Amino acid sequence: MTALLAPLGAVFGGATALRASLYDRGLLARTRLRSPVISIGNLAVGGRGKTPLVERTATLLRDAGRPVAVLSRGYGGAFRGEVLVVGDGARVLAEAAEAGDEPVMLARALPGVVVAVGRDRARAGRALENTLGPRVFVLDDGFQHLRLARDLDVVCVDADDLRARPLPAGTLRERLSALGRAHLIAVSGEDEDAAGAAADALSQRFGPARVLRVRRRPGGFFDLAGGSVPVPPRAFLVTGIARPERVATDLRAQGTTVTGHAAFPDHHRFRPDEIESVRRQAETSGAGAIVTTAKDAVRLPVALSPLPVLVWRVRCVVDDEDRFRLRLLEAGGGA
Repeated sequence: MTALLAPLGAVFGGATALRASLYDRGLLARTRLRSPVISIGNLAVGGRGKTPLVERTATLLRDAGRPVAVLSRGYGGAFRGEVLVVGDGARVLAEAAEAGDEPVMLARALPGVVVAVGRDRARAGRALENTLGPRVFVLDDGFQHLRLARDLDVVCVDADDLRARPLPAGTLRERLSALGRAHLIAVSGEDEDAAGAAADALSQRFGPARVLRVRRRPGGFFDLAGGSVPVPPRAFLVTGIARPERVATDLRAQGTTVTGHAAFPDHHRFRPDEIESVRRQAETSGAGAIVTTAKDAVRLPVALSPLPVLVWRVRCVVDDEDRFRLRLLEAGGGA
C-alpha cells in the first residue's frame, strides 16, 4: 500500500515545499506581531515530544522573567472564535471539549503562563497583545503555520522520521529538506543508538549548531489534584494518545504491573459506555488504581471509578540546556 501511495506522497511533499517557498520569497504575506514568536513544531504527525518541549520552553522563558503566552490551534476543541484564553496563569478557564486537550493540559502545568487557542494564531496573538500587552509567544505545533512570522523555529524530529515519506504514503507533513528553514532541530527516539545516529546525520546535513538531543524522562505519578503519589504496584492503563505503548513501557519500568490497557485513538472523546467498560475491566483485572496520562486526564470524568485515578507524567530533558535557554532568551527579547 505504501508503494501505491508513494506518487501521492511525492505530490503532497512538492505542494508543501512550494507553499513554503512562496512565503520565503515574499509572494505570500506573513503577519508579524509586536512581540517575539517562538515556534515548537513537528515534521511528522503523531507523538514526537512536541508538547513536553512546549512546556519546557515556556517554563524556561517564564523562569527567566519573561511574560509568556502559549498559542495553540486547539485541535479537537469546539471553539471557533478569534481567541479563547484557556488559562490566565492563575486559573484554568476552559474545558477540553471547548479548547482541546493539549491546551488545557498546558494551562494546568504552567502557572504564570497564559495559554490561549485560536485557529488563526496571528489574529489570536494580536488580540492577546491588545488585551494583555507584549509577551513572548510560544506556538504549539507552529512549524507549518507559516502565515505568522517567528523569531525562532524549533522542530521536533524522531529518528524514524529520517526514513519516512510524506503523507499519505508516510507520516511526514513535509519533506525532510524542510528542516532547512528550522533554527533548531530537536531529535528524540526510544532507541538511544538510533536517535544518536539520527542526530549525527542531521548535524552533518544542517550543521551541529542547529541540532539538539531531547530525551523523554519519567515525571512521576500524581493524583487528580496534582499531588505526588507513590508508584502503584498494579494498575490498569487507559490512554487516548499517539504511541500509547510508550506509556505501558514507562509504567513497567517504574515497577508497576500493568493489568490491562484500554488504548483509544489520539485526542479521543470518551463516551459513557467506554468509561463504564474501562471501570469494569480495571476492577476485574485486580488493579489497585487506574492510570492515565496528563493529556487524557483532562478528558476523563473525575468519577471514573471507585479505584483511585492517577496521572502519569513525563518530562522533557534537553541535552546542553544552557545552549537551548540562550537561544530562547535571544529570540525572546535578548539574553
